[in-house]
Amino acid sequence: MFHSSSSNNNNNNNNGLSISVSDDEPDELGRMRIRARRKRKKLGNRRLLRKLLLRYWMLLIIVPTVGLLIFEATRIARSPSLNIEIPINKADRSSPTFRKEPPANLNRLDPTTHVVAGVRERCLKLLPPEKLEQLDIPVEEESSSVPVGEVLYMSESDRSFVGGSVTLSQLRTEDTRFNLFTGNQTFKQRDQSFEKKETMAIHCGFYSVNGGFKISDEDKSYMQGCKVVVSTCAFGGGDDLYQPIGVSEASLKKVCYVAFWDEITLKAQELVERRIGENGFIGKWRVVVVRDLPFADQRLNGKIPKMLSHRLFPQAKYSIWVDSKSQFRRDPLGVLEALLWRSNSLLAISEHGARSSVYDEAKAVVKKNKAKPEEVEVQLNQYRKDGLPEDKRFNGKKALCEASVIVRKHTPVTNLLMCVWFNEVARFTSRDQLSFPYVLWRLKAFKNINMFPVCTRKDLVNSMGHVRKAKPLQS
Repeated sequence: MFHSSSSNNNNNNNNGLSISVSDDEPDELGRMRIRARRKRKKLGNRRLLRKLLLRYWMLLIIVPTVGLLIFEATRIARSPSLNIEIPINKADRSSPTFRKEPPANLNRLDPTTHVVAGVRERCLKLLPPEKLEQLDIPVEEESSSVPVGEVLYMSESDRSFVGGSVTLSQLRTEDTRFNLFTGNQTFKQRDQSFEKKETMAIHCGFYSVNGGFKISDEDKSYMQGCKVVVSTCAFGGGDDLYQPIGVSEASLKKVCYVAFWDEITLKAQELVERRIGENGFIGKWRVVVVRDLPFADQRLNGKIPKMLSHRLFPQAKYSIWVDSKSQFRRDPLGVLEALLWRSNSLLAISEHGARSSVYDEAKAVVKKNKAKPEEVEVQLNQYRKDGLPEDKRFNGKKALCEASVIVRKHTPVTNLLMCVWFNEVARFTSRDQLSFPYVLWRLKAFKNINMFPVCTRKDLVNSMGHVRKAKPLQS
């Protein structure tokens, strides 16, 4: 049996069908050597890859970035909608006036909506286009029930300025807020300015011909002819000029668009090749260059066209103020109809989006370093002394406003309100949202004021934000 078995094994070996124990050992060893060689080769490849990465890692970053930049450059070059602005002095790329591209929401006309009782509605309900074209300024109606029939403005001929004869540069200091432009309002006169009477005599800027805010005779003549005006200002080179959009043909014929600049803004705008034409216009805007601004604080200078439009445009019946960081995008006559005429209001202004109380706003102003803590403390202490309540709402309406858009009819009452508001920002801080609730409370002026919601303000303008920091005047 054994031999028979041995004979079968020999036959199997000859046929290659059986592997002996003695032949297994060297074959397994060979596979182990192959695996070792493969492992050494893999480790060698890893070392080589690591060495290449260490040597050429910069190329791996730069090449894709350059490719992306080339792609973006060709895409921008093909796009007709991007209006690239380059300063005249191209070497000065650090200039604050250099901008690579316009804001993303420039020239947007899409409506802003909100949900009311489960239904989505437009925030600003304008008349349809065919009715906008038919709008006209309403005929004035005499009213015998108004508490104020006439407002007289104090000037140098009425009362000498207490500060005496000083130069304009001496008045431009942080310590002096009242000057030859404002007049020196006493606290007694301040209290009297809130006592509504048939005839009011108050300080309201332009106190002296030597007080500053000089405008050319040509610009004055143009402004005298405005019945309805949309105005803005950019002092200190802080913002660009955005053309109004969404305007009807009727409004183009009846409404003035006036932008106030100082000489700093004029130079900044010339750097981005935005120049005033020989007719005094840039697009729809009549640009009025103001000289001898009365305050070192450019925010305070900006309150003059913002609050005293009735003094700058003495023949105007209506005005719409728009902050320079925004693009006005609605028909002005349509806005007057929607916010004033339809509700029989004299003034329309936006509610504040974040807060309701002037005292809460004061804390936010200090926290965000928008005013000096000691200035705010003086103002709030005076308001507490005068009895301003901490209520977040007055007569059911939100107390705090956001004044980037102001729509108003020029009447003795609204002119009085704007004068006393201006005097408050001149006396205390230029953060006008702190003084507006106080002024309304003292004048009891909520009856004819339309405090519209934030979404309505967003429908009125495209907000861009400030382009660059405004430069203060040198004292």
